[in-house]
Amino acid sequence: MFAVGVAWALFVLVIWGMLLVACGSVSVTVESAGQCKKKSQTFQFLDAWGFIPKPIHRCSIPVARNPQFVQIPSFRHDSSILRKLTYITNDRVAKGDQSKRPLFGGYQTWKERDESFKIKPAMQVHCGFMNNSGGDIHPRDKTYLKRCEFVVASGIFDGYDMPHQPSNLSDASRSLFCFAMVVDEISLDSIKAEGLLTEDDKGGRWSGIWRLVLLKNLPYDEPRRNGKVPKLLTHRIFPAAKYSIWIDGKMELVVDPILILERYLWRGGHKFAIARHKHHKSIYEEADANKRRKRYARPLIDKHMEIYKREGMQPWSKAKLPVLSDVPEGAVIIREHTPLTNLFCCLWFNEVNRFTPRDQLSFGYVVHRLNGSFPLFMFPNCEYNALFVLHKHTREHSSKVEWVKTLDELKDENIAFETRAGLGLLGDR
Repeated sequence: MFAVGVAWALFVLVIWGMLLVACGSVSVTVESAGQCKKKSQTFQFLDAWGFIPKPIHRCSIPVARNPQFVQIPSFRHDSSILRKLTYITNDRVAKGDQSKRPLFGGYQTWKERDESFKIKPAMQVHCGFMNNSGGDIHPRDKTYLKRCEFVVASGIFDGYDMPHQPSNLSDASRSLFCFAMVVDEISLDSIKAEGLLTEDDKGGRWSGIWRLVLLKNLPYDEPRRNGKVPKLLTHRIFPAAKYSIWIDGKMELVVDPILILERYLWRGGHKFAIARHKHHKSIYEEADANKRRKRYARPLIDKHMEIYKREGMQPWSKAKLPVLSDVPEGAVIIREHTPLTNLFCCLWFNEVNRFTPRDQLSFGYVVHRLNGSFPLFMFPNCEYNALFVLHKHTREHSSKVEWVKTLDELKDENIAFETRAGLGLLGDR
C-alpha cells in the first residue's frame, strides 16, 4: 500500500508539473483554459486524458419573444386509451402479514408490476404514498400545494444544496406559477443557518420565491432516493397541477417558465419533454458510467441491468426510432399532467423504488415496456444546458453504499444498507 501511495503522489506531481508548463497553474477551470498553450504537445496530452475541463455545450433556445403574449392553451387530456388513474394506498400483501411494516412504495408484486404496463381505460397502480409509510407533509403546506395549477418544483435533501433563485422571470410567470421546493429537516436547518429562510404570517416558510415544503418521516434511508419523491411524483404532491417544470436543486433556472412550456409542450402539442443525455443513449452505457463514478453500489447496478436484459431490454439502436435515446438528462422534466403522463411517472417511480435510485437507468425501460403508447419529446442536450446555470453542491455525498464493489461488502455492519426499498427487498415480492 505504501508503494501504491508513493506512485500515486508521483503521478499527481507529474500532472501538476505538466499543467504548470501548459497553463501556468495547477488548477484549470473552463474560464482559464483559454490561457493554456493549446498547440503544445503537453496541452494536447492533458486534454486527451481529460485533465483540461471542457466548456458546457449550449445553443440558443428558439423560445417566443415575450411571455406576456404567449397564448396558454385550454387544458385537455391526452388522446390515449387511459381515462381514469387511481392509486393503491393499502397493499393486500401487507394486510395479510402484520409483521411487514408499511413501505412508501408498497409491496408491489412482480405480477402487479407486469400488469401496470398494460394500459387500459381505468387503472389503479402503486405510486408511492402508501398509508402510514412516511413522506408526510404538514396540512398548512398541503393547503398551499392544492391550489397550484402551474408549478416549478425542486428539492433538496441531506443539506446537499442551497436554493438558487430563478432569474429572467416575467411578471406573468410570477403570478401564474407556484415555485415550491421540497426539503428534509437537515436541508431546512442548513437553509436557516445561512440566513435564507423567512416565514409568513400563516407559518409558511420561504427562501426568496421558493415555498419550502418539509417532507417529514422520510420514506427512505438513502437521500438520493428521497429526492425522487418530489421529482417523479410531482403529480401526487401537487394534485391540482396542470403543468409542471422540475429542476434539480443544484440549478438556477434562467429561462422564463411560460416560455419553457410554450417551447417544449404547447408549440408541438407534446405532453412530456425531457432532454437527451449528452453522451449515452443506452442504459447499459449509463450503468457503466454510474459504476465508474461510484453513484451507487456496483453489484446492485449490475443486478438491476441483469434483470432488464433478462426481460428483453436491448441497448439503444436506430431500430428504436422515433425514440431518440433510452437515457435522458433527468435534472429538468417538463410535463402536462394528463392521466397518461401521471401513469408514466408512477411506473418510472416504481422502477426506481424497486431497483436503484439512479432514475436514468429506469427511464428507457418504462418507455420500452409501454411499447410506443407514451409519446415524448426528447429535445437537444445543448438546449437543456441553456435552461439553467449549474451551481456546485455544498458537499459531496457520503453514502457508504455508493462505494460498495461486491455483494459481500453489503454484509458489513458499518455500511448502511437500504431497508425500505431497492434490490434488498426483492425476495419479499
